[in-house]
Amino acid sequence: MTVPLTPRDIVAELDKYIIGQDDAKKSVAIAVRNRWRRLQLPPELREEIAPKNIIMIGPTGVGKTEIARRLAQLVDAPFVKVEASKYTEVGYVGRDVESMIRELVDVSVSMIKKAAIERVEDKAAANARERLLDILVPAPPPRHRDAGAGQASFEEPPVSTDTREKLAQLLDEGRLDTRDVELSVSERAVPMQMFTTMGLGNMEGDLQDFFEKMAPAKKRWRKVSVRQAREILAAEEAEKLIDTEKVLQEALERAQNSGIIFIDEIDKVAGRGSDTGPDVSRQGVQRDLLPIVEGSTVNTRHGMVKTDHILFIAAGAFNIAKPSDLIPELQGRFPIRVELSSLGEAEFLRILREPKNALTRQYEALLATEGVIVKFHDDSLAEIARIAAQVNSTAQNIGARRLMTIMEKLLEEVSFHAPDMSGQEVDITTDYVRVRLAEIVKDEDLSNYIL
Repeated sequence: MTVPLTPRDIVAELDKYIIGQDDAKKSVAIAVRNRWRRLQLPPELREEIAPKNIIMIGPTGVGKTEIARRLAQLVDAPFVKVEASKYTEVGYVGRDVESMIRELVDVSVSMIKKAAIERVEDKAAANARERLLDILVPAPPPRHRDAGAGQASFEEPPVSTDTREKLAQLLDEGRLDTRDVELSVSERAVPMQMFTTMGLGNMEGDLQDFFEKMAPAKKRWRKVSVRQAREILAAEEAEKLIDTEKVLQEALERAQNSGIIFIDEIDKVAGRGSDTGPDVSRQGVQRDLLPIVEGSTVNTRHGMVKTDHILFIAAGAFNIAKPSDLIPELQGRFPIRVELSSLGEAEFLRILREPKNALTRQYEALLATEGVIVKFHDDSLAEIARIAAQVNSTAQNIGARRLMTIMEKLLEEVSFHAPDMSGQEVDITTDYVRVRLAEIVKDEDLSNYIL
């Protein structure tokens, strides 16, 4: 964390995107600030302080995932979201649960590598430019020269600097971008995507390395445009300029001390502990999760990673199960519990108006690309919020996600005809909302009576 944010700063930033849920925001803000505080302590005390893991309890669509994701973005931390129920499907093996750590490390490596490449991109671009000029202006074949006494030697004639400079100017101006050149590129004989289709997408790091060695990348000549060649060569030059070992070391450090893992649907593996049936499997998943959350060392393809100071945020609706149904050891590793409240009409109206990424702003921007100006009125937004709340109350409550379905239906016709409406203005009035959404309200009312 290069610039430590205060808890107040974190909550203020989260408020820009997430409406309500103040208790949850405050809890995650304190948890993140405590990680920075821990790093300021002497080493002997630093290792003794464990992260304060959090369980978020609340129905779907109230902002649990969004809080965790935005939090990770704010503090530039590696972030992974996993679903606890997926480990039920693959068979309760501890190694499967460890895959979340491997995924976190991969994310951390990508983040650090991207930052390292950005630092050298100017130098890489300059080097790529010179290599591209070498391709565009190849050196002529060496000339034969008589060295006397029956001997011969060869000398390379100088390349015309005028020609190179002219081509360099044309290249910089982009006038050669569509010209084709032959370039040697690396291609894997067996694409790694094949392993995903074979069911090996989440295979162990060592096994993945083994397959990559079986199918090493090979060089082959391809004809590409100058624009593509510049990008390929710049990427190759950037790889040469960065210190790979330093990147991996920093990535492992970042994952261990700043990583955030969001475990969704934790309630799906909470059982009451019966001797038969799915409860046994659910407890098995919990027992596999316990050492990871408690603190252990996991072997990844990039090195060993300690999970002692990774922040775990678990979440679940807990409609049927309760947090107390988790095994006691796992409960103890999530000392902070926060309840997120359901969203109603008032919150929906705020969601449509206030966030920086509000759905109304998104649709206005999308349709503006077609030259269509969409204007929402305050009373129409209130009507959208009312209908969303009504549908949630009469059908399945999916929280703020209901607004997405409502807005998509509302603007369906405009979105379809937008290419033919350039320059037109569309006023979203209360009457417009009621007419366009009448079918949704009617269908949802009927769903309560028709089997």
